[in-house]
Amino acid sequence: MGLKVYAARISEPSRAVIIFCRANDVEFEEVVIDLSKGQHKTTEYAKINPMGQVPAITDGELNLYERYPNEPTQRAKIDVILDWHHSNLRRGALTYIFNTTLGSIVGARPNAEIAQKGKKILCSSLAKIENLWLKDGLKFLLGNSQPSIADLSLSCQVMQLQAVGEKEAERILEQHQKIRDWVENVKKATEPHFSEVHEVLEYWKNKASPKL
Repeated sequence: MGLKVYAARISEPSRAVIIFCRANDVEFEEVVIDLSKGQHKTTEYAKINPMGQVPAITDGELNLYERYPNEPTQRAKIDVILDWHHSNLRRGALTYIFNTTLGSIVGARPNAEIAQKGKKILCSSLAKIENLWLKDGLKFLLGNSQPSIADLSLSCQVMQLQAVGEKEAERILEQHQKIRDWVENVKKATEPHFSEVHEVLEYWKNKASPKL
């Protein structure tokens, strides 16, 4: 039995894990979880992940190689970014996108007021990334020579903006050239995997209801 990654590619963390595994030549089986059909809420899936979330990994440990360093100080710095991500960038982006387009996939109605609150958090988070972790023209977060798991997680979150349409994504990112350059750097460093896993966004963008 080998490594299995239970994933839904519409999920940013799922895409980050898939890219990570492929970029590091980690052999795994991708088990697709269809969120629109509620497969993440089934009793069967609860045995794998009681929280009902994706991704989930079973049958072995993910070896993070050099992208998640053994050196304690560098590991701690990456942990700080990942912890910040979930309470800031991910919270803002998820709130905004869910309440404009992707929420309709699971039957939720768009909410303009909540969407704007999410957008405010999102834009503030993008500025924070530029000022803290991408200052002085750094190619990757924290000045690493290669993308870390933090780069993958956060860049996949930014890529989620494609779900609201190219024009709207452009309006949000036009003031954040450092973010745009950084995402492009992560993409180039992990191709063809980065582009391949993000193809799903075009499909779901077309399937979702029109944005507000």
